[in-house]
Amino acid sequence: MKLAIVSDLHIGCDRFAEDALAQAKEALELASAQADAILLAGDIFDKRFPKPDVIADAIDLFRPLADRQWPAKVESFTSKSNKVYTKLPVIAISGTHERTAEGRDNPLGLLGLAGFLIDTSEATTIIEKDGERVAIFGLGGLSEDHVREKMEELDPKPVSGAFNIFMFHQSVYEILPFNEGFIRYDELPKGFDLYLCGHIHSRIEASVHGRKLLIPGSTVLTQFKEAEQEKKGFMIFDTSTYTYNFKYINSRRFVVKELHFDGATPTAVTESCEAAIEQSLADGKDKPIIKLNLKGSIGAGFSGADLGLHAIAAKYSNKAVLNIDSSKLTSPEIDGSTEAIRDGKFGGMSVKERGMSILYEKLKEHKFESADTQKLFEMLSDTSNKEKVLKSVLEFLSAQQ
Repeated sequence: MKLAIVSDLHIGCDRFAEDALAQAKEALELASAQADAILLAGDIFDKRFPKPDVIADAIDLFRPLADRQWPAKVESFTSKSNKVYTKLPVIAISGTHERTAEGRDNPLGLLGLAGFLIDTSEATTIIEKDGERVAIFGLGGLSEDHVREKMEELDPKPVSGAFNIFMFHQSVYEILPFNEGFIRYDELPKGFDLYLCGHIHSRIEASVHGRKLLIPGSTVLTQFKEAEQEKKGFMIFDTSTYTYNFKYINSRRFVVKELHFDGATPTAVTESCEAAIEQSLADGKDKPIIKLNLKGSIGAGFSGADLGLHAIAAKYSNKAVLNIDSSKLTSPEIDGSTEAIRDGKFGGMSVKERGMSILYEKLKEHKFESADTQKLFEMLSDTSNKEKVLKSVLEFLSAQQ
């Protein structure tokens, strides 16, 4: 059986909404034309609560799949809570972007209710073609502190007489070794013939329990990460040969360039940035996404405000999508400010004292000088529940009038 493995469409992505929709459309059209079934490894949507027009776009995107005569069919669906409303072999799990509180519907579930796909999160779906059976156990995206508990509760097992796939949507420590809390290869359930993972936006092949782990990557760029410079697409896996091919889609070029400076003037920085941009534009005819990483130092007497990076972005706004990162470009003035923050001092005042001073001046400016600055500062410092804090602050200020 030929299985298209598609992941991280991020429909409704704010930064590149048009790219996300166009590239998802191409991926699904090619996948439906070349495969017996489609497996979607999470983050079909970019947000937990997408706007109505985004949901409408997704419905338009998936509707043609329902009109196709698929070679494979759904044989069975086993779940403790989910229901199935279609026999289409379009099998999906929810991602971390779609995750909602337990018991609440998520946007992927809406597509399932409409009969455009089967949400196999925490469930097993078996598809069949010409006597061959493929069983997909899905685990939707979870917080790192709950994934192990959930796997222990579900205890995923392979289905006898079927080609078994474990499809999940998590960060994996061996691929992203910067958080000890990420799940590891040896913690994934044993006995499956193939492991599929979403969430990670780069294309990866690895090995888990002696079998393939495949990550197709996203169909759209959502973050300016160097690892995402490769072209986007999806995989088609053949169960009979245990091999796969990567199918490319038309995706916007993403170029990352690193520029180093040593005591440079703002003019020198500007000239280097523009030269790098011009070179990137010359390499293709599309409107690329260009990220410039500025490193090193600028000369004494200059600060980041002197660089005019916004002017550069404006100059090339019709030719490229620019992201210029100057966070690692230092100057004597920046170093002095950084040292003040590190020491917790601003002109003899601590960071907290400085913050309270600014808050008092703002209150005074808006005729709230009688308000208890200390109390208000402490209220604003509470980050546990932003909505609750905002409500409390508004009530506090209203009482001062």
